[in-house]
Amino acid sequence: MTIRIAFQGDLGAYGHEACLKTHPDATPVPCTAFEDVINTVKSGKADLAMLPVENTTYGRVADIHRLLPESGLHIIDEAFVRVRISLMALPGQTLDDIRHVRAHLVLIPQARKFLDAHGITAEPAADSAGAAADIAQNSVLGLGALASAVAADIHGLDILARDIEDQHHNTTRFLLMAPALDQTRRGDTMLTTFVFEVRNIPAALYKAMGGFATNGVNMTKLESYMVGGAFTATQFYADIEGHPEDPPVQRALEELAYFTNRLDILGVYPAAEGRD
Repeated sequence: MTIRIAFQGDLGAYGHEACLKTHPDATPVPCTAFEDVINTVKSGKADLAMLPVENTTYGRVADIHRLLPESGLHIIDEAFVRVRISLMALPGQTLDDIRHVRAHLVLIPQARKFLDAHGITAEPAADSAGAAADIAQNSVLGLGALASAVAADIHGLDILARDIEDQHHNTTRFLLMAPALDQTRRGDTMLTTFVFEVRNIPAALYKAMGGFATNGVNMTKLESYMVGGAFTATQFYADIEGHPEDPPVQRALEELAYFTNRLDILGVYPAAEGRD
């Protein structure tokens, strides 16, 4: 049976590209919003969810850290997708024919130098791949879309310019999520992602982090965000190298638990190629 992977956006979105990278034969299931991606998996209409968590240029993706702990899903893999921006339009047109483009609000500033150099104006769209689909479906001349090359292939558009992003290191990290937690060791380097809420006592975070330092556990990510509308209820999202059954990780998590009101493991998964 073919695996179904839900992602946010239209066919050809960067989330779709992440699906192709991890499971080339999977059936993509486009969704309107991140919440829809999660609910599609929980309802059984898809087997896995592909969600963006952070970008090298823009930092963490808004709302994701709030959604993940309450999603009921668990991380089983990660994927890194280079954000290569292509300008596409209806077949037969040239770059000189394009005076205006549409793309997701976040994507437009990433190609600002190219757009300014060619005198092209831009307006935001709900989804970049969706903008490409609209051009194809409505046969709009003189209008281009900024999106992944995958979108051009899917929607039958010509690519008039490739790799026009200002920052050529621009990469988005995606998390592949499933309903069940899987702690099977797969690969030489395993990662563990968890969320925790520190107790409201002096130096709680400092003491909680000490266990990772003294046990030699490398923490690759630590971010805080408010929960429940209270400034005193701070929740943290963390990635560490190692498996919960590794003695150093086990000791560090035990020490962390002592200083927390809540500690939930979101996933145990192998480090993806390209992480470095």
